[in-house]
Amino acid sequence: MPAQHDIDAERELWDTYARSTKGDVSDSEPVFRWTQYTGHGPGPELLGSPETVLEIGCGTGRALAYLAQQGVKATGVDLSPVMVAQTSQRWGPLGVRFVCAEVLEHLSTSTETYDAVYSIFGAVWFTDPAKLLPLIASRLRPGGVLVFSHPPAIPGAYGPQGMYKGGFAGRALYTYRYSYTPRKWRNLVLSAGFAEVEAKIIEAPQPGHIGTLIVRAVAK
Repeated sequence: MPAQHDIDAERELWDTYARSTKGDVSDSEPVFRWTQYTGHGPGPELLGSPETVLEIGCGTGRALAYLAQQGVKATGVDLSPVMVAQTSQRWGPLGVRFVCAEVLEHLSTSTETYDAVYSIFGAVWFTDPAKLLPLIASRLRPGGVLVFSHPPAIPGAYGPQGMYKGGFAGRALYTYRYSYTPRKWRNLVLSAGFAEVEAKIIEAPQPGHIGTLIVRAVAK
């Protein structure tokens, strides 16, 4: 049975998350990193030298703010209106544009194109890749790049993985994470029309801790 996405319920879930991060957004500084560990792994160089970027599932917007400070025209899309209100207030003065939308709908109706599209523990992790990846390819300029990161799959647990809102009590709010091996991700991205794909796991700085899957692809 395929994953049953309920966008209204997922929006409520991400609104709840956004409220929990309000202080983090208002007190944070711009930063760009692909992994969950400070000072670890590659940085924005994986994007090349883009003039325009789109972050899908942009969350707190700190990465977009970092890029905007480097002179990049930065746009973020997030499902949560609460999060978009918070990030617009915090990072809008830097020139970052935030759009509140469901990512598949936004990519399928927008006519904008970008030098780079990226996701850091964001929408690529939470959206059916068979639907999402071809839409990303259509919004990239020739030679543009897609880069995304999230934790690697738990061995033996592949495909959509259901996730309830934290606490396991109260209203049943849930979403799905999409987990695959690097090889499977590479095949999915190639099938979506990209010319070059590299997918690998960056080990954590401390042995035995959770690493980070990073995928980088170049559009035709």
